[in-house]
Amino acid sequence: MKTFTLEEAQSLLPVLESLLKRAVEGKQSAEAVDSGLSDLARRIYHSGGMRVDVGDVAKKRAEIEAHLQRVRESLAEIDSIGVQVKDIEGGLLDFPCRIDDQVVLLCWRMGESSIEHWHTFESGFQGRQPVDERFRRRTSSGGRPN
Repeated sequence: MKTFTLEEAQSLLPVLESLLKRAVEGKQSAEAVDSGLSDLARRIYHSGGMRVDVGDVAKKRAEIEAHLQRVRESLAEIDSIGVQVKDIEGGLLDFPCRIDDQVVLLCWRMGESSIEHWHTFESGFQGRQPVDERFRRRTSSGGRPN
C-alpha cells in the first residue's frame, strides 16, 4: 500500500478534487437521466401502455452508461494514485500515512481547504482527530521524520 506524507497528500488535492467533482457530476447526471426513464416507465404502467420512442430510450440508456463510465474512470484514476474514495457524494477521501510505525488515514472532505484530520482504519470518519506535529514534520513517505 502506498503511503503519503501530509505534504504529499496536500499537493495532490487540486487534481483529486477535480477528479472527484467529475465523478460526482457523472453520477448526478446518470441519476437524472435514469430518473427520467423511471418516470416514463411509471407513465407507461399507469396508462396501461403507450407509444414510446424506442430510439430515444436507447439513446438515454447509452447516455447513462457514458456518465457511469466517466465515474468509473475518475474513481479508477484516484485509486491508481493510491488514495481511497470513502464517499462520492460527500467527497470524502483517505490517504494512507505512516506515523509512529503505524499506518493511519489522513482524511479530507471536498470543500475543506486543506487536510486537517486523520483517523485509524478502525475508527473511521467518526474518529477523526486534528492533524498534529507528528504529521507536519514528515517530509517524505519513504523515510523517517526529520
